[in-house]
Parts: sequence; structure tokens; C-alpha cells
Amino acid sequence: MEILFWLSAVLLFYVYIGYPLMTAGLARFKPEEEYAISTLPAVTLIIAAYNEEAVLEKKLQNTAELNYPPEKLQVIVAADGSSDATAAIAEAFKERKVLLSYSKERRGKVAAVARAAKSAGGEIIVLSDANNLYPAYALKSLVQPFTDTRVGAASGAKHVEKEGDSLSASEGLYWKYESWIKRNESRLHTCTAAAGEILAVRRELFPQFPADVVNDDFYILLHVLRSGFRVVYVPAAESWERVSQSAEDEVKRRARISAGRFQAVSRSLGWLPWNDPLAVWQIISHKYLRLAIPFAMMGALIANISLAFFYPQERDWVTWLLAAQVIFYLLAVLGRRFNFKGIGKALYLPVFLVDSNLATLRGFFRQVRKGQDAAWEKAKRRS
Repeated sequence: MEILFWLSAVLLFYVYIGYPLMTAGLARFKPEEEYAISTLPAVTLIIAAYNEEAVLEKKLQNTAELNYPPEKLQVIVAADGSSDATAAIAEAFKERKVLLSYSKERRGKVAAVARAAKSAGGEIIVLSDANNLYPAYALKSLVQPFTDTRVGAASGAKHVEKEGDSLSASEGLYWKYESWIKRNESRLHTCTAAAGEILAVRRELFPQFPADVVNDDFYILLHVLRSGFRVVYVPAAESWERVSQSAEDEVKRRARISAGRFQAVSRSLGWLPWNDPLAVWQIISHKYLRLAIPFAMMGALIANISLAFFYPQERDWVTWLLAAQVIFYLLAVLGRRFNFKGIGKALYLPVFLVDSNLATLRGFFRQVRKGQDAAWEKAKRRS
């Protein structure tokens, strides 16, 4: 049991602290990359919009206000299967050169985006969602790295709007942490996590998706790396959105993403960029090992309980560690019980960690039982 405890503890430390610190330390030996683009490339912006009548008009207006030459920006709304006014809203923007890609059949976001990409005329394809907004400078910032011929894809920075509640605050803290990791990964070698709401890829590298792919952004990232190119992180290319309607909606969203990651793990032989060992280490450390965290948390707790009850006289530290774990989970339950209302910052961490790893467990069992449906339902967002 002691071996199980220490293996679990080491994994938890490595994933959340060790790997990020190692990456940050190694990245310091690499110079910061600066890009200066002389001629802006032609861009096709694909907006995935399934039943997004509540937000699409605002999104298209936001797109029209981007500081990018109109003659070099093609906008396509991928609205396959929408049963509300999404398609009609896109049609209303026809005079502003917005194209509608629509089919009555709903086969999921990945299929809709793939079909829209066939009409792309830009050198760079940028993927976006209907519920996120860009500052005017975002698109120009996003395409800057493509002056480097080694760069195949660029991911912007996801931000969550501050709304004065604990759910948006904890999500905001998480994305700051992720941004720090991605910035260091990109500086060291390659970014291993792409924000699907602001992701740019060279058109010739845009992949043919397997029919059942769940996470299109992660598949694109792996395809670009397998093709011998880098994926870079561009913090100046910001994307802003509102948090999920509730903590439970956020758990559902993360469970779907986790199921897609388990799908990727199960197909690692063909999907991972084995031609790039450093990238493989980064992917496994940042993405794959996180999927083992809920099992490590359970392993640490079970082993700690066993050691405390069967060998209490030999290890005083075991009792203290068990007490710390129990308090941690009680704080998470308390925070969840009150739905994040009025809780202090001290509870952000336990609630977020427990919720995100419960979502990973849900994703695991969903993938094991039947696999994640490619035509998944989106999480409810605040309007």
C-alpha cells in the first residue's frame, strides 16, 4: 500500500507541478520568438454554429469589426443540423461576404467543420465557435507566426469573462495556469494544447478527420506534429467567452473533452507524432497523464486509509496526510453543496480539482462503454 501511495503522490506532483516547472526551466534556455509579418495571408474563418441563434448575430458583428483586410478574410458559418434561426442569421450577413455551410443532417461539429473547410479559399484556416468573441487585433496576432515555415498551426489564448462568482473565477485561474504551461511549451518546442475557439492551421495541413473523432482541435494538433511542423501558442491572440451556466454544465463539457482524449490515447500508435520524441514527451506529460489523475487521487486516498488503520504506530505522517486529504475533499463537498455561491478563494482549488477529475472519470466510463458520440450536445452557456 505504501508503494501505491507514493506512486500516486509522485504522479500527482509531476502532472500538476513537476512537468510545468521542468518546462518553464528548460524554456528559459530558449530565446523568446518574435514574428514580423510583412504581408498578411488570406484567412478563412470557420465558425461552428449548431443552434446558436442566441449568440451568432453578435459573433458575426464581432467578426466584421476585426482589424483585418476584408478582401483577405473569408467567413464561413458551419451550421449543419441547426433547427433554429442559426442558418437564417448567417444568410442575413450574405452581403458582408459571410458564407453559409448547411446540411439538414446533423453529424456533429467535426463533420460540419470538415465540410465547410472544403470551401476554404484562405491560406490559413481559423476555427472558431459562435459563443466566443475576439478583440479587434486577435486575428492579426494569430497569423503572425506563419512567417516561420516550420509553424503549421497556432493557438490563441482562451479567457473567461469575470462575472463576480466563484465558477468564473476558478475557470479564470485554471486558464491562466494553462496559459503559463502553453507559453513555456511553445518556447521550448511545441504547444500541446490548442484552443478550438481560436485555432489557426495552414490549409494544406488541414486533416481528413476519421468519422468518429470527438476533439477536432486535438486531432489537428497531432496531425500537424506528425507532418513535421510545430504548433505555437500566441497569448496576444485572445478569445473571450462566458463560463458554463452551472458547475454541472462545466463537468459535462469536460467529460466530453476527456472522452475524446481517452479516444486519442486508445489510438496513440497511429496518432502520436513518433517522429518527434520531444513532442511525444510533452503530449504525454501535459495531456495523457492528466487522464490518470482521478485514479491517482483514489489510489492515494485508499492507500492512505489502509496505512493509517493497519500501521498507525509506525507512521505518524500517515495520519496527518489522511487528515489533510479528508479536509481537502470536505472543502470540495462544501463548495459544491453551496453551488459556488459566496465561497472564498480558499475553496476554488479543491472544488475545481475534484470537479475536473470527476469529469475525467465520467469521460473514461463513457468512452469505455460506448464511446463519445461525435454529435454531442453543447454545454449550456450564460447568455
